[in-house]
Amino acid sequence: MTADGDDDDLISGINVTPLVDVVLVLLVIFMVTATYIVRAAIEVDLPRAAHGGEAVGTLLSVVVTRQGEVYLDGAPVDEAELVRRAREAVARDRDTRVVVAADRAALHGAVVRAIDLLKGAGATRFALHVEKER
Repeated sequence: MTADGDDDDLISGINVTPLVDVVLVLLVIFMVTATYIVRAAIEVDLPRAAHGGEAVGTLLSVVVTRQGEVYLDGAPVDEAELVRRAREAVARDRDTRVVVAADRAALHGAVVRAIDLLKGAGATRFALHVEKER
């Protein structure tokens, strides 16, 4: 440093590596907690099965509540919207998979109606979402 206040040793760059590390950690935390937030948003008491497993590669997630409300990928839909969005998904991918999760107290007819609408829209691959017995 010189006497006239001229400072030639100023920091000319910023190290962004710690910032990137923090952002990546926050991204991972967000991705892990996002699935729990969506599941907690729709209250469903799933039936249990001894040989239940995880479904992979699902494209459409349909939930039928005990009140008979239908949700598609976490958003409430009516029958026309369910059919429209299912047709769009089948048009994009013929092997569209549909996972149906219904509350234990949901009426059988409401679940069958949802599956029937999805079949009418062209979906052919179905799975029922259950909780594995412990």
